[in-house]
Amino acid sequence: MIALGCDHGGFELKQEIIKHLKDKGVPYKDYGTYTEDSCDYPVYAKKVAEAVLSKECEFGILICGTGIGISIAANRMKGIRAALCHDCFSAEATRLHNDANILAMGGRVIGPGHALKIVDTFLNTPFSKDERHVRRINLIED
Repeated sequence: MIALGCDHGGFELKQEIIKHLKDKGVPYKDYGTYTEDSCDYPVYAKKVAEAVLSKECEFGILICGTGIGISIAANRMKGIRAALCHDCFSAEATRLHNDANILAMGGRVIGPGHALKIVDTFLNTPFSKDERHVRRINLIED
């Protein structure tokens, strides 16, 4: 299950991602926001992060205008490794090397076609489990 969350700046892109996940048969849970009305991104970052930490959802996807604020908010929670990615190389590398559990994107930065490729790359790339990457993650978590 994929946890989805956004603020008003990411609402439109989140709708595209929902359609994409539905078309692929990928289960998801939408934690809001549900309109384009102005709202506070930390609220939705926290909801998605809590769903990932509780293991209710395997991964999260967060979207705000730039992806920056919502990723910072999510990363405040111990155990969350939210990565802001606007290209497939970064999405693949953060899964392989950082075992990132939340993908963050900017709805005002990236178009939906490319964003959906990034989502697929993130969700389909396993963590490498290389010793050096495990060691580095443990250093982050300590």
